[in-house]
Amino acid sequence: MRADDVLQHLTTPLAAPVYPLRPTRFTDREYFNVVYRTDPDALRAVVPEPLEVTEPLVRFEVMRMGEVDGYGPYVESGQAIQVEHEGERGEYLHAMYLDNSAATLAGRELSAYPKVLGTPALRVDQGALVGTLDRGTERVATATMAYEWEPLDHDAALAEITVPTFMVKLVPDLRTQRHLVADLVRTEITDVTVKQAWTGPARLQLFAHALAPMADLPVLEVVRASHILTDLTLAPVRTVHDYLADRPSA
Repeated sequence: MRADDVLQHLTTPLAAPVYPLRPTRFTDREYFNVVYRTDPDALRAVVPEPLEVTEPLVRFEVMRMGEVDGYGPYVESGQAIQVEHEGERGEYLHAMYLDNSAATLAGRELSAYPKVLGTPALRVDQGALVGTLDRGTERVATATMAYEWEPLDHDAALAEITVPTFMVKLVPDLRTQRHLVADLVRTEITDVTVKQAWTGPARLQLFAHALAPMADLPVLEVVRASHILTDLTLAPVRTVHDYLADRPSA
């Protein structure tokens, strides 16, 4: 392979692309969300400037992807923290765990999603919607909600899942062991259709794990929960803050 041919690729292995290089369309993306109140000091310790914590609220989510262009079905779980950036309300993605290696790599390499491999699951058990997350053989989180307990207004459901999302993108320079890129980025979902939306009483348990420290943001009070079925598209990320801009070069 000639050197010029190498530059025709944007991911490795060169002979077998891992993911498509285009916006991703999700069909029948199923959300189980539990919004809870946590320790404000714990949030301030993990939310990066210039994002601001206005309310100590975290959204724990389990998402079952019914059909995803280029990846197929998979399940994902994570924590999103309510923040503000320059007056705009949104969420900071603190942690994401999923059972699809291609989606994990694409999320990290093409965007800035803090994705690692895990084993999330979403099921119905004797009238309860149950979302779980395991890391290896150890349980990290268990969420339950009464199944299809009460209809949720579709506009409220849309507002919950379409807030802007902020993440940190870090790319190391292998030659200098310093940052090549250190950006705060923003994205959002588009072309959303809410097919079903439900709410009901819910509970959430988080378990301490060194490699999946969700329990560092403890559950003090469950505020609300939702179960939403949608179709949507993920928009590309854009930089809203460059952490290296004000730092003198070495």
